[in-house]
Amino acid sequence: MTTLVSQIINGLNQSAVLLIATLGLLIIFGLMNVINMAHGEMIMIGGFCSYIVTSVWKLPFIVAILFAFIVTALFGALTEVTIIKKLYSKPTETILATYALSIVLMEIARIIWPLSQNVAIPIPGSIKIHGVDIPYYNIFVVSAAIVLLVFTIMFFKFTRFGKEINAISENRQMTECLGIKTSRIDTLTFAYGAGLAGIAGCILAPTIGVSYNMGSVYLTDCFLTVVVGGVQSMLGMAASATIIGEGRTILAGFTNETWAKIITFLAIIVLLRFKPEGLFKKERR
Repeated sequence: MTTLVSQIINGLNQSAVLLIATLGLLIIFGLMNVINMAHGEMIMIGGFCSYIVTSVWKLPFIVAILFAFIVTALFGALTEVTIIKKLYSKPTETILATYALSIVLMEIARIIWPLSQNVAIPIPGSIKIHGVDIPYYNIFVVSAAIVLLVFTIMFFKFTRFGKEINAISENRQMTECLGIKTSRIDTLTFAYGAGLAGIAGCILAPTIGVSYNMGSVYLTDCFLTVVVGGVQSMLGMAASATIIGEGRTILAGFTNETWAKIITFLAIIVLLRFKPEGLFKKERR
């Protein structure tokens, strides 16, 4: 019983990590309909920001989170203006361009940091509950995932900027006719999604280390999480991240990591066969 409880708790942490890593992709892919193959490398940039701030500059971890968000958001805005802006409604060209960008970023990181870099756990220690050790940092990760999810939902639902983004995702041409500058909204939205990817990399860094390929490991899982939850549903994405994270962790506890991935992916294939729109489908007017 203790083993099962431990697996469930570990699964909750994995779900939180997956949620944080996927949130930025949901905004770029779900709301903007841009297939960003460089999402993993934006996570990587956030990871290296964490390493530079905490290990090189010796500053607090909270500074690393803010720095990672700002750097990746600025990089996202630059990417949108110089590459993505000319490729809207061209999914094939967008995939090729962002995939090429991901390779360039990965190779640059490989040249600068060929070896994995370690980032110290910012909140050491653990608490024991009914014989199960729960690291304080895992509690922080779960809390951060909840805060980011709630803030993003509130931001897109109740702010003017968020309502403009939703209007553009519903009907871009009508939104432009109403005088809303869709070009500016696109840039800021892409920047926000990239910034969230940077935060994900920063939070991931103390647990998995920082390397040039750290983000690519999560790219497939992020896309699966978005598609399973519903391409434009944040709550669906949260549910999907929980199901995938918990399911894979519990299965790995009783089998191994390889079989856990195989079973999880087969279950996702079956689900999408009968519900191709995902668990939550956004109603359109």
